[in-house]
Amino acid sequence: MSTGRDDDALRWDGDDDPTLDDGVRAAAEEPLALPDGFTAVGKDSDRVGRIEKDGTVVMPGDHAPMSNATLVTLGIIGGAYLLFTIGWIVGGLRLQGTAQFLVSPVGYRVSFWLAVLAPALWFGTTYLLTRASKAWLRIVWLVGGLALLVPWPFVMVGAVGQ
Repeated sequence: MSTGRDDDALRWDGDDDPTLDDGVRAAAEEPLALPDGFTAVGKDSDRVGRIEKDGTVVMPGDHAPMSNATLVTLGIIGGAYLLFTIGWIVGGLRLQGTAQFLVSPVGYRVSFWLAVLAPALWFGTTYLLTRASKAWLRIVWLVGGLALLVPWPFVMVGAVGQ
């Protein structure tokens, strides 16, 4: 058993009901900003933005977003670091018998896991420490890490080599 009120959602009747109006919203407050050459002083001067030449307002503390090229480059480098991690796992496991003949099993396990975690640690540390730096500096440090962290056991022996 349904009432007439339940069927209201299925019809267009009553859409012009004045009680359904939300009203007019207040206009958004414009940010305080000064053009180049002017300096804000006094109370709340740290909240005053700067007007760029194109008319946009840049507030203090706003950071420019990363460009598409930077995001793609970081993705490619991140993928390379992931492949390096896999390379250290495969290469390290291939040399396990030889390495444990020369080093104690505990020493081998510690060095193996440090080698496996090194690419992820380098990527994360570089990304965190270069947050406020230019994008090219972050890329240089990440590429330097790629040169430093090459999985040599995998490169020299391979996955199926001797």
